[in-house]
Amino acid sequence: MRIYAVADIHGKESKMARMKTAIDRFQPDVAVVAGDITNYAGPRPVINRLAGMGIPVLCIGGNSDLGRVETLLEKTSGTTSLHNRQVTLNGVSFVGISGTIPLPFRSRISLRENRALKALAPLVTERSILVAHPPPLGTRDRAGGRFHAGSRGLRNLVTRKQPRMVICGHIHEDAGITTLERTIVVNCAMNRKLSGAIIDWDLENPPGIEMAAL
Repeated sequence: MRIYAVADIHGKESKMARMKTAIDRFQPDVAVVAGDITNYAGPRPVINRLAGMGIPVLCIGGNSDLGRVETLLEKTSGTTSLHNRQVTLNGVSFVGISGTIPLPFRSRISLRENRALKALAPLVTERSILVAHPPPLGTRDRAGGRFHAGSRGLRNLVTRKQPRMVICGHIHEDAGITTLERTIVVNCAMNRKLSGAIIDWDLENPPGIEMAAL
């Protein structure tokens, strides 16, 4: 199964055009958008554009996505909200959680982050792809190239449950691939050089991952 992972579109037409170019070039089976789909206002045209990409689009919200984005994702054919749920496509389990509060030197999923992640934990297995907006603390989360700004609670969940992969974004300048113990972490934030990541998923073998430089 081929997955196109991307984050931090921020409702920009230029970024959605790059997303469509990546889909046309790499022919993925599904797109996963790891938050900051919109830029607060006017979410409907953005979600309609995602729905028109020609493949299923699974999404979670980020810090620039208002609550009504979740409702629009569910009401629009072609897009699905992953928030607090598990969705299986072609035998691949995706689990997601929306939200990010950018705090000085750290990010939190929500004000009650530990409670939210505890509720999510039963859905996460070692075969899951976990989708969140911020990276786990210490993994592809260096803001301005100086300090780690990921989520400590998310890191604790990942080290405890050890999903096979985390797809995240939020820290645009640190997009890339790393590992956290046995978990592969892919920060797929769209920036000036990168347009997300292409993941060739195989449950029996290590996934092939390529950052999309478009």
